[in-house]
Amino acid sequence: MKFYYAPMESITIYLYRNIYEKLFGEIDKYYTPFIMPNGKRTFKTREFQDVLPEHNEGLHIVPQILTKSSKDFIRTAKELKELGYDEVNLNLGCPSRTVVAKQKGSGFLREPEVLDDFLTEIFDALDMKISIKTRIGLRDTEEFEEILSIYNRHPVYELTIHPRLQQEFYKGKPHLDVFEYAVEHSENPLCYNGDIVTKEDYDNITTRFPSIDAVMIGRGLLRNPALIREIKYGQKLTKRELLAMHDALYEGYQEYLSGDKNVLYKMKEFWNNAAVMFTNHEKYAKRIRKVQTLKNYEQAVNALFRDQQLI
Repeated sequence: MKFYYAPMESITIYLYRNIYEKLFGEIDKYYTPFIMPNGKRTFKTREFQDVLPEHNEGLHIVPQILTKSSKDFIRTAKELKELGYDEVNLNLGCPSRTVVAKQKGSGFLREPEVLDDFLTEIFDALDMKISIKTRIGLRDTEEFEEILSIYNRHPVYELTIHPRLQQEFYKGKPHLDVFEYAVEHSENPLCYNGDIVTKEDYDNITTRFPSIDAVMIGRGLLRNPALIREIKYGQKLTKRELLAMHDALYEGYQEYLSGDKNVLYKMKEFWNNAAVMFTNHEKYAKRIRKVQTLKNYEQAVNALFRDQQLI
């Protein structure tokens, strides 16, 4: 099985990826948070910094591009190829309302004929691997049959499917019956993505879909960074390991960001996911969310590690 780290906007940046790889590893591909080019420029500064080869040494990185313009996609992909990348990923999965309103991300699925033309143009113009991460539609699962037929007309290197509709965001259960349809009818290699947060979740997916040889995990790894190791070897996360990752991120963000407020925002984001790994975590998580200074933050985190155990 191949394990991919899903792109998580503003979270899985190169600083995070390098720390994760050093402490846990086991990732076959890291997908970058999306690059959103426009006609005036290809990369924002932070996007360019995130894909620089010197910031990703020893990692298998796949840059992800979010756009509805074939010209912007082609230009960005060519610049990434000059940096040494041989694969780029098209984001057709982002469910954010602001993104969808611009017909980008999963919003692009609203116009299947336009999407078909877009794919024809980028595959004709680029001599590199093009993978896709997609949702199954916007409002109705029946949309997916036409969407998949479009993908089948193009040489998609790998098709990662998050079997939810755009309007569902991350609520409810993935539509595994729709993913099963993809397994039976896709002409391109598939990767499963969605709600793998425990080893049991992984076992359920791989038992139902034994032909799938790649899974993409996002929120499950933010919550439990040792999840893949637990899946592969049965070795669970330890408190010492989680503390080591926390400390490395805390130190890294203080060097990477300007101002305590920004550091606190990032670390609170970390605990939005990781806190649930502890017993009786609710009051500690609430205290962390309310802190306003680094000193108070450190006291709140120390109390959590001191008083509670990993589940």
